Amino acid sequence: MAKDVFGTEDSIGEVQIASEVVAAIAGISASEVDGIESMAGGSINDLAGKFGVKNHSKGVKVEITDNRASVDIAVNMKFGYSIPKVSAKVQEKVAQAISSMTGLEVTKVNVRIAGIVQVNAE
Repeated sequence: MAKDVFGTEDSIGEVQIASEVVAAIAGISASEVDGIESMAGGSINDLAGKFGVKNHSKGVKVEITDNRASVDIAVNMKFGYSIPKVSAKVQEKVAQAISSMTGLEVTKVNVRIAGIVQVNAE
């Protein structure tokens, strides 16, 4: 069963990291990959974005079980980039960021290309 909060116990006390934090790490990492235009999310996320509210976990679903994370991520890609290459880079970068920042073992990163965006040349 996935938990909303996971943590580790040490001699001083307990450290807990909310699953929303793991989702934000995944979203930020994915958006840094060349070829990714934006994260894809629902209409509530789109509406919040119009008001300048940053939701780094937009388009990200994380399940954490026994210190293992499974991630589903939806992105909008820039037109002209290789979908397989960019998707592989997203998987690699997201898994590495979650693992190094939280200590979780990332078992899978599923990438869904929700849209293609043509970026205007300036």
